[in-house]
Amino acid sequence: MATNNLGIPLDLGWLSNVHVNHPAVLRRAEQIQTRRTLSKEWQAAWLLKAVTCIDLTTLSGDDTPSNVHRLCYKAKHPIREDLLKSLNMHDKGITTGAVCVYPSRVADAVQALKTIKCNIPVASVATGFPAGQTPMTARLQEITMAIEAGATEIDIVINRTLVLTGQWEELYKEIQQCRKACEKVHMKTILGTGELGSLANVYKASLIAMMAGSDFIKTSTGKEGVNATFPVALVMIRAIREYQRKTGYKVGFKPAGGIRTAKDALSWLTLMKEELGDSWLTPQLFRLGASTLLTDIERQIYHQVTGRYAAAHELPMA
Repeated sequence: MATNNLGIPLDLGWLSNVHVNHPAVLRRAEQIQTRRTLSKEWQAAWLLKAVTCIDLTTLSGDDTPSNVHRLCYKAKHPIREDLLKSLNMHDKGITTGAVCVYPSRVADAVQALKTIKCNIPVASVATGFPAGQTPMTARLQEITMAIEAGATEIDIVINRTLVLTGQWEELYKEIQQCRKACEKVHMKTILGTGELGSLANVYKASLIAMMAGSDFIKTSTGKEGVNATFPVALVMIRAIREYQRKTGYKVGFKPAGGIRTAKDALSWLTLMKEELGDSWLTPQLFRLGASTLLTDIERQIYHQVTGRYAAAHELPMA
């Protein structure tokens, strides 16, 4: 996937004018989450759209090559074939948006996808995930290692200390260095919003990440106490919209952490459609970072097709 955003020179004046209306953000976020549910046929279509935007993820200390192989097979076959046939979608090539693993598991993922003849992207977290507190040289080496192993997308994580202490120029420089290390590989920047202290900081960090050349901005590592929330997402999306208006560059958005149900997925799609428009509802500009979400989506589709909910063994992870 080619880079979308070339970045712009650091504009601290833009940051100085940032103001976030906290009550208004909370009201709008609540509206999104209380939307009426979709009718049966439309719900299936939206859930399949959500599947194509999932970064199917495993980031566990006990990851093994076999775990990653199963993950990749599920990424290629996210919904049971008989269910897709019932929906007349079996020939549409539906896969997840990518698989996401640690750098040490990238080669396993690349080999597994090659074996099953699937060309979806392999994303790797990097730069001292999840804390971002390792020395910069080590963080850049991690990017290089992941790319050399075959990663086509890199999810970097920022040093949240720089946000909390207002070191915006230093944050810009660090992200720029990561952008340079990624070369032409797609770069997503994880803000760790649950640790940024305020919605104003979330907006400012979003702007800095985009100015420095991020192709995506991402809410969380999934390891924080608070991960993807709708108020935080709304602030980030409004920053994306403002950045696109001023620069012409479209930057993608990836919520991650705590997204577990089909209902969650529909709410995230609704947010993107209403705030950024249909053009953002593609894997090139929207991803859902999740490890268990796909199971519930498949379960809901099973229910729509058969009229009953599946037992756990009927919808295995792979």
